[in-house]
Amino acid sequence: MVNFITLIASELSLTSQQIKNALDLLIEGATIPFIARYRKEKTGSLDEIQIRDIWERYNYLMELEKRKQTILESINAQNKLTDEVRNQIETCLQKNELEDLYLPYKPKRRTKATVAKEKGLEPLASLIKSLNNPTTTTLSLEQEASQYISEENGIITVQDALNGAADILAEETADKANLRAYLREYFMKEGVFISRIKNEHPEGSTKYEMYRDFRIGVQKIASHNILALFRGEEEKIISLDIEFDESFVLSYLASQEIKTKNSQIKAVYQEMLKDSFNRLIKPSLLREVRSDRKNWADIESIKTFETNLRELLLSSPAGMKPTLAIDPGFRTGCKVSILSETGQFLEYQAIFPHTGEGKRKEAEKILTNLIQKYKIQLIAIGNGTASRETDQFVSEVMKPLENKPIQVIVNESGASIYSASDVAREEFPDLDITIRGAISIGRRLQDPLAELVKIDPKSIGVGQYQHDVDQKLLKKKLEETIESCVNYVGVDLNTASQQLLTFVSGITPTIANNIVNYRNQNGVFKNRKELLKVAKLGAKSFEQAAGFLRIRGGNNPLDNTAVHPESYPVVEAIAKTLNISLNQISEANSPLKSLDLNLFVTDKIGLPTLKDLITELEKPGRDPREEFKYATFKEGVTEISDLREGMILEGIITNVVNFGAFVDIGVHQDGLVHISQLANYFIKDPKQVVKVGQVVKVKVLEVNEQLKRINLSIKDALQ
Repeated sequence: MVNFITLIASELSLTSQQIKNALDLLIEGATIPFIARYRKEKTGSLDEIQIRDIWERYNYLMELEKRKQTILESINAQNKLTDEVRNQIETCLQKNELEDLYLPYKPKRRTKATVAKEKGLEPLASLIKSLNNPTTTTLSLEQEASQYISEENGIITVQDALNGAADILAEETADKANLRAYLREYFMKEGVFISRIKNEHPEGSTKYEMYRDFRIGVQKIASHNILALFRGEEEKIISLDIEFDESFVLSYLASQEIKTKNSQIKAVYQEMLKDSFNRLIKPSLLREVRSDRKNWADIESIKTFETNLRELLLSSPAGMKPTLAIDPGFRTGCKVSILSETGQFLEYQAIFPHTGEGKRKEAEKILTNLIQKYKIQLIAIGNGTASRETDQFVSEVMKPLENKPIQVIVNESGASIYSASDVAREEFPDLDITIRGAISIGRRLQDPLAELVKIDPKSIGVGQYQHDVDQKLLKKKLEETIESCVNYVGVDLNTASQQLLTFVSGITPTIANNIVNYRNQNGVFKNRKELLKVAKLGAKSFEQAAGFLRIRGGNNPLDNTAVHPESYPVVEAIAKTLNISLNQISEANSPLKSLDLNLFVTDKIGLPTLKDLITELEKPGRDPREEFKYATFKEGVTEISDLREGMILEGIITNVVNFGAFVDIGVHQDGLVHISQLANYFIKDPKQVVKVGQVVKVKVLEVNEQLKRINLSIKDALQ
């Protein structure tokens, strides 16, 4: 453990004390959001990313340590564990290097080498190996090999004996950790991916055309290219190989393994090395290189997904206001749901504005009545089928109204998944799927975070090859992202859904369910202390969760802030020093800023926490998300056929990938802004300049209606 701490501290450029304290808290069960926000004195103000890096490296090293013990026990059981081997294993810090060290001792299935050993050829292999030295004396290898001829063992000729001995030497060579390490690095640095489209797929017939004659260095390939190539290979459209200089590899092996000048022994070794490389080393190392690049591409793709999901979850909320939500449609009509300022479902209507003049007039009347009856302030329209036509219809209905609601087209990706989910059925057991969809669209506008946590992140359209990457790792990383976002914003304890509560620090699904049940039976929470009355929510859970739960209009004004209850006495002391009440403290900005915080430092609360307290008290209960903005789509441009090259349009970024960004411009098909069109200067990563949910102006560069491809430019729209 001590060695782990020192090692991680060195790798992450942190102090050993920071690592030790962070690990102590994590092992005790503290969550990463809690540690980052409320234990800054202990960790030296480490952020969530640093704490997560510490935890992941610690777990990697723990797994490595466990594997080391298994390997040491295995080698020891074979009576082959020397001090040198033990030291090599115990000081190893990478899993692939550890497996290389274990390879010579790893129990193997029946191989050519084991067959040769069964035939009694191991002494001959040992003799040949002993003769591989600069002072080899002249001797007849054939004569030595002839002693092993045995019809019973299936060794009919001298060459059979020599071949068997070479098989034993080939396996020993292939198991050498130093050779494998060098060649693995060589393949990574000098190898080239080569892809071809198989002959049965004529030009222009696949989505993989760019890979028809594609070659790029193993280390230079982009993550999205790797994932596309592997998918094409899986679909049996692409053939993929790694090209390298085989003559260089064989020369290297010869330089490392051939010590003798005896031509006879040298010839045996040259043939043996060629066989060892082609039959044993190359296949396994190329698999490792492919696996390494795939793992890297998975991580890069998941990072992109994480970033996009974070931006989507932290999209600016329009606010908890009376909302009219529409799931648009043509023949089946538009499903209209009314939501209160707390997101509560109030009423449902179906209107048919796109099926004849009579139905349109009736729809106008219903919509107007609903807007006036519920004093609607927000109108959310799903961006699916008939969205632009419905948007136009709603605009016409609102023209004569004095107090016009804000009208927004909302990305409805995943709304249908939510509508049919167990979560939706539990929330609205008596409502039809289509009504649930409209409710979800409306709530996304009110508060994107609170609604989107109910949906599998893979269903909300912000990933890149998400179905091709490591699903276990993807799930873990996306859940961490949701947890981070939920705790960053904070949760209204009296309105939060069970699903939202499960992502709050320290709250399990069972406790979340118990909180909702308590709320239903006893009414709203009046203060944070009341949480301790919830079944299974003990002191530890309270410590972890309380600071992230907000109570508006409760008994204590601090309950609607990010101030943790453990810091209430300090805030009360500050209020007393300023001679004001807790209710007035947020209005005392100037006195707060000029306060000498050193007066309030204690053994447990230092300056980092005190500075956070002052920041929170200056703007209590504030939402850290950006101010609400939305895109206005161009009138008359509702289908891809309406687009013309050179048009300047407003849109909203729906997805950012490694090669660019996709933008919704209101034509039911997102356009692509290639990375080269994002800015007037070189950028390596699109996330440097754009993010999901950002409103942008774009210029139409090219439209392919048949393939439904739209090429856009942000940089040209700025000129």
